[in-house]
Amino acid sequence: MKMESPIPPVIIRSAIEIVRELGGKALVVLEDVNPKSIPDAGVTVVIVGSSFDIDDPRVKLVSIPQNLDINNILNLISAFLMEHDVLGEGDSFVYVTRDVIGVKTVKKTLSAMRGFFAQNQNVLQRLLEIAIELSIEGREGTPVGTIFVIGDTRRVLRHSHPLIPNPFKGHNVNVLDRESKEIIKEFAQLDGAFIIRDNGRITAAGRYLEVEPKVIDLMLPPGLGSRHIAAAGITKVTKAMAISLSESGTIRIFKNGLMLLEYNPRIKY
Repeated sequence: MKMESPIPPVIIRSAIEIVRELGGKALVVLEDVNPKSIPDAGVTVVIVGSSFDIDDPRVKLVSIPQNLDINNILNLISAFLMEHDVLGEGDSFVYVTRDVIGVKTVKKTLSAMRGFFAQNQNVLQRLLEIAIELSIEGREGTPVGTIFVIGDTRRVLRHSHPLIPNPFKGHNVNVLDRESKEIIKEFAQLDGAFIIRDNGRITAAGRYLEVEPKVIDLMLPPGLGSRHIAAAGITKVTKAMAISLSESGTIRIFKNGLMLLEYNPRIKY
């Protein structure tokens, strides 16, 4: 049974007042609370938490790995709100935890994140969780680097070629299946990328992504390694999204050739 609310009611009320005073477009609660514990805010309410039934049209639920740092969590929430046409460039939302009330404004660079949640949210979250575990643990004590490419599978296959015989050919392995995690971690040690359908089924692994960064004019920060550049490039020439993990532990998410998230779980923020 859930607590009625892990956030003191006075903090929730204060956050609602700030939303109204600032003309914010949404109230985001960064705790797993019962929607009935939140008074009417007059705006969309987003709860970041686990699954529960919501029968209130003013409330939306989003599930995001909580071991991300706060900036990346807020950026992903911005993408979620834009995807649901709650926010646009220049709009703000108020977020609240049991300790903090803050304000986030959608800047031009965040507008590029529109479309992040167009893909299957559960598939993205599952792969991000696996990438975080690989970053922290490696595989049998050895650092691992890999790429997960999600969606637009036919075009991704046209822009890639196999480095090894496809270990997933003839097998129905889906990232959403609980037993698939160890299989994915094992094959993450191979060179090349995983190609994954929108529904989570793994089409192939060990694929070399054929992209020419200079030809497709990627706008990326300097110093990225070839794995991250390849991940960005495939999302520029297709409608796919890519999650890349470097052996140093840094995780990046790319869409439309742009970097949407950068996070290293090994670093304390």
